[in-house]
Amino acid sequence: MPRKEINIADKVEYLSILDHNGELDTDLEPDISEEILLKLYRTMVLGRKFDERMLNLQRQGRIGTFPPINGQEAAHLGTAAVLELSDWFVPAFRETAAEIWRGRSLESVITYYNGFAEGAYIPPDRNDLPVSIPVGSQILHAVGLAWAAQYRKTDRVAMAYFGDGGTSQGDFHEGLNFAGVFQVPAIFICQNNQWAISIPRTKQTRSKTIAQKALAYGIPGIQVDGNDILATYTAAKEALDRARSGGGPTLIECVTYRMAVHTTADDPRRYRTEKEVEQWKKRDPITRLQKYLLDKGLLSGETIDAIESAVLDEVQAAVDNAEKQMKKMGDPMHMFEYAYAEMAPFLLEQKEEFAREIAGMREEGNNG
Repeated sequence: MPRKEINIADKVEYLSILDHNGELDTDLEPDISEEILLKLYRTMVLGRKFDERMLNLQRQGRIGTFPPINGQEAAHLGTAAVLELSDWFVPAFRETAAEIWRGRSLESVITYYNGFAEGAYIPPDRNDLPVSIPVGSQILHAVGLAWAAQYRKTDRVAMAYFGDGGTSQGDFHEGLNFAGVFQVPAIFICQNNQWAISIPRTKQTRSKTIAQKALAYGIPGIQVDGNDILATYTAAKEALDRARSGGGPTLIECVTYRMAVHTTADDPRRYRTEKEVEQWKKRDPITRLQKYLLDKGLLSGETIDAIESAVLDEVQAAVDNAEKQMKKMGDPMHMFEYAYAEMAPFLLEQKEEFAREIAGMREEGNNG
C-alpha cells in the first residue's frame, strides 16, 4: 500500500493588539468597559508597587522567600479578568496581581510569605485554589475541577496558570490529554517568561511555540503577546466563551518576561545578560496600557500620579496591618492539626513532647 498523508492542523495564531510601542490595531481592539480598563490599570500598578515592597521586605528579613511578578502583570490580569467569581482560578505561585483581582488581600500575601497558615486561608465564597509550589501539579487540579463542573452540568470554567518550565512536567501532558479527550471546560495559561529558573525556554522544548503543543491533544492553541493586556484579555475571552458553551479546553501561551529574580533566593545575573533584560523592559506591560489609556482620554498625568500615590498608601497600610496581625498568629502547636483525621501514635508522642517544651520556654520567659 502507498504511503498516505494525514491532514492535521499545523498552524497556530499569534495575537498582538497593542504593539511594543503601544500602537493600537483598531480592527482587533476588544470591547472592554472604561471601568474595567481603569481597574485593570490600577491593579497592574498595585501589583507592581506591592511587588517592589515585598522584595524590600524580604531583603530586610521581614518576610521569607518571595517570587516577584514584575513584567508579567498583563499575562495574568488580562486572563483572570474574564472569569466570573463562580469560575475556578487555579494559580501557580507568580500570579499575585491576579489573586488580588480575585479578592485576596495584601495582608494575606504578606502573612503567607511569613510562614503563617492563616495567609493561605481562602473564604468559601471564592472559587480559588491556594498557590501551588510543586511545578505543574495545579494543572491536574484544574482539569479535575473542570471535569466536575461538566459532570454536574454547571457552566463553570477552570483556569490554570503555569510557566514554560511547567510544560516539561508529565502533569502538563496528562492534564491536556485528559482535557482534550473529555472536552472539559478548562483554560490553560502558560506564562512563557523565557526562563525556568536558570533554564532558557530554548532548552525546555524543540517546539517553535508552546501553543502548538495543543495540536497534539486536539484542542485549540494560541500564542499571544503576554505584555499586551488587550491581547491576553481577547484570547482568554474567546477561550472562556468556547469552554462555557461546551466547546472544550484551550491552551494560551503568553509570551512575556520575568524582569526580576525567579525568587528572592535566585541571582539571574549568573545565567542571563543585562542587555536581554533591558530589551524586555522596553516592552513593559504597564507603560503600554498607560499609553493606550492616555490616548483614549481615560488617564492624565494627574490621575496617574494620584493612582500611584493611593496605591503606595494602600501597600503601606497593608504592611502595617499584617505586622500587627502576625503578632497574634502562629501557635506552633497548629503544625500537628488538620493533616490526619486520627493522629498516629508517634505524632501524638511528638505533640505531647513539643507541648512540654513550649510550656517550659514560656515559663522561662515569664520568669526572665
